[in-house]
Amino acid sequence: MKIDAKILITGTTGMVGGSLTRQLKLAGYKNLLTPTHADLDLRDQNKVNAYFNTHKPEYVFHLAAIVGGIHANNTYPAKFIYDNTQMHCNVIQAAHQHQVTKLLFPGSACTYPKLAAQPIKETAFLDGLIEPTNLAYAAAKINGIVMSQSFAREYQMNVIVPMPTNAYGVGDNFNPEASHVIPALMKRFHEAKQSQLSEVVLWGTGTPLREFIYVDDLADALIFLMSHYDSREIINVGTMQEISIADLATAVAETVGFTGKITLDTSKPDGAPRKCLDSARLFELGWKPSMTLRDGLKKMYAHHFVTEASSSTARA
Repeated sequence: MKIDAKILITGTTGMVGGSLTRQLKLAGYKNLLTPTHADLDLRDQNKVNAYFNTHKPEYVFHLAAIVGGIHANNTYPAKFIYDNTQMHCNVIQAAHQHQVTKLLFPGSACTYPKLAAQPIKETAFLDGLIEPTNLAYAAAKINGIVMSQSFAREYQMNVIVPMPTNAYGVGDNFNPEASHVIPALMKRFHEAKQSQLSEVVLWGTGTPLREFIYVDDLADALIFLMSHYDSREIINVGTMQEISIADLATAVAETVGFTGKITLDTSKPDGAPRKCLDSARLFELGWKPSMTLRDGLKKMYAHHFVTEASSSTARA
């Protein structure tokens, strides 16, 4: 991307969009278009077309999405599939009509089959049943992936489809109704420490294996791919480093400073037994993550809880 290119980033109030915007600014990009939901409702096709017509973006990072963990996916499946499908349909169509130079639409690791061979290669896409607890969100993402690739085939539109693993970090969502596993654990252990609880009970057996990528690493990978990758074929973005949910809980508890007992409620659902992406293709292009999980957890906790506590003390 040229340094003066007009770059549209949707979802800038979210964790990934916020990190991407910060990194592009640090790299010297000045023509950034960062509309919030209040500025532009991406579910409204006429408003999206008008925005593209007025601002004429050259590159588009479509990161806006309704997201959440197992609880949110189970509770709001209609919202997840309807809003997300509306948004990407409007953005992809507008990008085509206004002939953008390149569009990035991220998929999600949850679109891969629940029982895919591990680590998951890009060829596993649509080769098995999806984990039922996030089917609605995954279905919307699958539609967006196929739509992006279809516009590339029929109209030679330049699209890329990174498939990120689970992201976490500064700017994460700590709302218990919508949070993913790391912010949910961090908030629970922090509150347990403050309340001096002796025990925290967590859902599941603790045995599922997961892979996590720090948000700044993910944003850096997206910028790298926008500049160095030109194919409509899916490409995985991960760390290829796995950890069990039980070990993750221990790592978060240690980061927070919670010293009580961690108990697992095995009657609750686990989700997929294992989910690790094979990111060899991305690594071969010359990109690799730089943040370890433990360092990422420390940075995240310091930003959201230690800094917050210091600010509260200063105000008092």
